[in-house]
Amino acid sequence: MRILVLLGAPGAGKGTQAHILARHLGLPRIATGDLFRAAVRAGTPLGLEVKEFMERGEFVPDETTVRMLLERLDAPDASHGAILDGFPRNRAQASALDESLAKRGSRVELALYIAVPEDELLARLSGRWVCQAHGHTYHEVAYPPRVPGVCDVDGSPLVQRDDDRPEVVRARLENQLGGLREVVDYYRPLGILRVIDGRRPIAAVTADLLDAIEPKPYWRA
Repeated sequence: MRILVLLGAPGAGKGTQAHILARHLGLPRIATGDLFRAAVRAGTPLGLEVKEFMERGEFVPDETTVRMLLERLDAPDASHGAILDGFPRNRAQASALDESLAKRGSRVELALYIAVPEDELLARLSGRWVCQAHGHTYHEVAYPPRVPGVCDVDGSPLVQRDDDRPEVVRARLENQLGGLREVVDYYRPLGILRVIDGRRPIAAVTADLLDAIEPKPYWRA
């Protein structure tokens, strides 16, 4: 069983790459947020446990999260392994994951970190604008309107939502980057960390990730 951990800050393109890698490698993408929601909907014992924490507005404990992850790895489609999208989120989770996998005779094969400088993350996350009339979405850099501040479709003014404002995005980033740095520092001395330049185009990042996982030319054909 091969376990690949995909790491990256919000805005680094981690989610996009996780889906692409899953298709290329034939491995399921597993994100703990998806697991939580599915378990709560299904009303499983773990789901009921998770629901209690979520309803109280508390984080799901690391031990519960790892148990749910291991339960997911028992599914038939994960018999050959999985891509963990955004987990672990801190050093304690990384250590708990390693201990649990070791008991199964498995381990994390690689931790793939899509690195993007903070100033670029801020630009990516805070550049979104929407039109007042119908919510058409634009981005200052990736998809700007033809006329600044005006929707191409209906001519209505473009506004920025509160959670897309630079100061809000910066605070959210700072809150999440601490845990990410812990995980990167955890995997680095183990010799399984691979750092990928996330500033490159999507296809180039994918190619770098695949080279790090399996340096073979088969997927380039």
